[in-house]
Amino acid sequence: MDLVIVESPAKAKTINKYLGSNFKVLASYGHVRDLPAKDGSVLPDEDFAMSWEVGKPSQKRLSEIADAAKQADTIVLATDPDREGEAISWHVLEVLRQKRALGKKPVRRVVFNAITKSAVLEAMAKPREIDEPLVDAYLARRALDYLVGFTLSPVLWRKLPGARSAGRVQSVALRLICDRESEIERFKPQEYWSIAARLATPRGDEFTARLSEYDGRKLNRLSIANGDDAQSIRAMLDGARYGVASVEAKPTRRNPGPPFTTSSLQQAASAKLGFSASRTMQVAQKLYEGLDIGGETVGLITYMRTDGVQMAPEAIADARKAIGGTFGERYLPEKPRHYSTKAKNAQEAHEAIRPTSFTRHPKDVERFLDRDQARLYDLVWKRAIASQMAAAEIERTVAEIEATAGAKRAMLRATGQVVRFDGFLGAYVDHRDDSAPKDGGAADDEDDDARLPRIEARETLDKRAVEAGQHFTEPPPRYSEASLIKKLEELGIGRPSTYAATLQTLQDREYIVNDKRKLLPEAKGRLVTAFLTNFFERYVEYDFTADLEGKLDRISAGELSWKDVLREFWREFSSHVESTKELRVTNVLDALNDDLSPLLFPAKEDGTDPRLCPRCNSGQLSLKLGKFGAFVGCSNYPECNYTRQLGTSFAADAAEGTGGDEPRELGTDPDTSEAVTLRSGRFGPYVQRGEGKEAKRSSLPKGWLAAEIDLEKALRLLSLPREVGLHPETGKPILAGLGRYGPFLQHDGAYANLETVEDVLTIGLNRAVTVIAEKKEKGARGRSTPAALATLGEHPELGGPITVRDGRFGPYVNVGKVNATLPKGKDPASVTLEEAIALLTERAAKTGAGGKTKTTARATSRAKPKAKAEGEAPKKKAAPKRRTAAKSEAAE
Repeated sequence: MDLVIVESPAKAKTINKYLGSNFKVLASYGHVRDLPAKDGSVLPDEDFAMSWEVGKPSQKRLSEIADAAKQADTIVLATDPDREGEAISWHVLEVLRQKRALGKKPVRRVVFNAITKSAVLEAMAKPREIDEPLVDAYLARRALDYLVGFTLSPVLWRKLPGARSAGRVQSVALRLICDRESEIERFKPQEYWSIAARLATPRGDEFTARLSEYDGRKLNRLSIANGDDAQSIRAMLDGARYGVASVEAKPTRRNPGPPFTTSSLQQAASAKLGFSASRTMQVAQKLYEGLDIGGETVGLITYMRTDGVQMAPEAIADARKAIGGTFGERYLPEKPRHYSTKAKNAQEAHEAIRPTSFTRHPKDVERFLDRDQARLYDLVWKRAIASQMAAAEIERTVAEIEATAGAKRAMLRATGQVVRFDGFLGAYVDHRDDSAPKDGGAADDEDDDARLPRIEARETLDKRAVEAGQHFTEPPPRYSEASLIKKLEELGIGRPSTYAATLQTLQDREYIVNDKRKLLPEAKGRLVTAFLTNFFERYVEYDFTADLEGKLDRISAGELSWKDVLREFWREFSSHVESTKELRVTNVLDALNDDLSPLLFPAKEDGTDPRLCPRCNSGQLSLKLGKFGAFVGCSNYPECNYTRQLGTSFAADAAEGTGGDEPRELGTDPDTSEAVTLRSGRFGPYVQRGEGKEAKRSSLPKGWLAAEIDLEKALRLLSLPREVGLHPETGKPILAGLGRYGPFLQHDGAYANLETVEDVLTIGLNRAVTVIAEKKEKGARGRSTPAALATLGEHPELGGPITVRDGRFGPYVNVGKVNATLPKGKDPASVTLEEAIALLTERAAKTGAGGKTKTTARATSRAKPKAKAEGEAPKKKAAPKRRTAAKSEAAE
């Protein structure tokens, strides 16, 4: 018997069916060892010796693998075909050696890019040794992330209280988000005007032409800067005669893009499906590992962590055959298409993401998949097959129109295009990039996709209307997850497998917030970035980080020694950290006051000193650090106790004056004649009616932004709890309000949850009575179990399906009667099967589930005291836990 070791149980189950009874396939459940989250796990003074720790859930699995290895004839390491997969194989092998489970048995490493029977059997026939340079690159990356996290984070804690950890790639990604926010804040809108004429051909067909030249001067988008000029030109065009100077039709060809890489899949899934990066990878993982398709378990897509853009020759042949059969021979180009990546530091050792078989049309497999799986598979299939299809043939027409009024002359241009042959567009249309500012920062791009009527040169046109429109340039858009990933890839920062984890970590640390799919920096994130750019600028420079990524890639290619790279980095980095020991907190605050001045001390309309304390009129405002984070305070403290908190939206606090002592007045309550204000307190923004201790207050519900609060919304919040009406059976009032656990209805001492804040504000009596009745009925049957948000797979030890649910106290995973709460800040949509199994196994061990029931266990403990193990020493009182840095970003 041969023992085959893979990462996941789903992958093990699929592969076991392909290999048969002479093989035993076991899963490691991802990484089996990691660096302990404490000082001393990497020792630079001992030539970067690394201490590895086997996680609790992994101990039992490694014992099972070791036992199986002792009985096996051959050990086959079949983990994923990337740097991370190579590292897992190396870890498993090291542990087996320590357990003396190998003896002289042969150990082979195999990789397959797709989990299909042919791919697996072909890989098994071509074993190799573990790729040592790939492992070295993993070790270097892991050591770098650890050294940066555990060296820089304590500096942050000492010099910037309230800050959390700093990571090597995370800090650079955070800087991108903060720099973009600074661009937006510094942006000054510029006025400009556009002028367009609605014209008609002699045949009565109307079209629109835009002004391109006036009085011999060519115009760009910003040339007409004010309304006076615009109205003057409009008046001339109103009285002008129009004729067609020329018409030119230019045929063009548009070629398809390559199949998906990890980052381009995340970008497209975000734009087209609304998926987060972590959700995209979670769904893609299931499509890769294998699903039951009509009685056959098979992987539907190739490995989804890759930056390669090529497809295997057999896959190209399969795609070309499918194109001819599905779309027709005209859609098939004469020769196969070949692609090369433009991304920095890309490694094209692996294929692009593609279907394992193009004969599995999305419509044919849709019934076997859940909605998200079907949508993502459809995206992958269409993009991959489009990459081998014929070019689209497009005719672009440009009509130049002359307008004359006496001695005045102007030129207008009408553009349009017609798709003569859709080609690859018949399968896939690219999403629009949302990361780049529009030309001139404007929002009204010309519509080149419009179709023009037949226009003949030298014919006269009728004027129907002339319109002048005022516009203002717009700032660059905030990053979305997709556009940030694209930017990181362009800069050569990070690897495809790290992006989703990096973004999630930034949100978990409350450095950024994802609001309506846009990434905004939190106050903590702005402060950390300002600190690092002032005192550790080299280590958050884009070029420096990209250069380090390049060295890691050269290690994986066997061109550099991983310890030489670490020595070079550590020599400079440790010296720089040492030099900050003399740095005082006052030095830090002075630097941040200067760096963040426009945010902390916005200019006043009257032109007076923005840092002058508004309460005592003598002290200077400055950033201060307290137990609950940063705030602005007066230098005359304690004589003057003026403070202003920094809320979630750092820019909004400064611009809107939502600080605790600088309320923004929204208006007057018509019923009480009291002022209604928007403020920011210790627990975030809130609205208040009146002044003093008796003032009515209400916090903004989750999802409500301070920038969007007006008087109407504030009054609706302040009216809560509101009386919906009297219950028709009891005659007692039904109240709707917001509580600790969200929106609710209250009646006769009982509560029922509502789904949204809008329900609280709008629910009527009939619906409220129904909700209360449904709640009462559920209570009679016992507490209902929340519906499953997702099903991840089977638990190998406890048995039964693992589901993700959202309960009263937050999201959790469940199998049978075992529930395990997700870590704080963990997105339920990003939970992997391996993470869920680890959480549930640990929970089951604590509660006794899966073995004795809790009741039996408690009864046993009461009946008989726990016996002390032979030779067991008396337990010592646990030492206080030492604060350690949070784990740095997941290595690739």
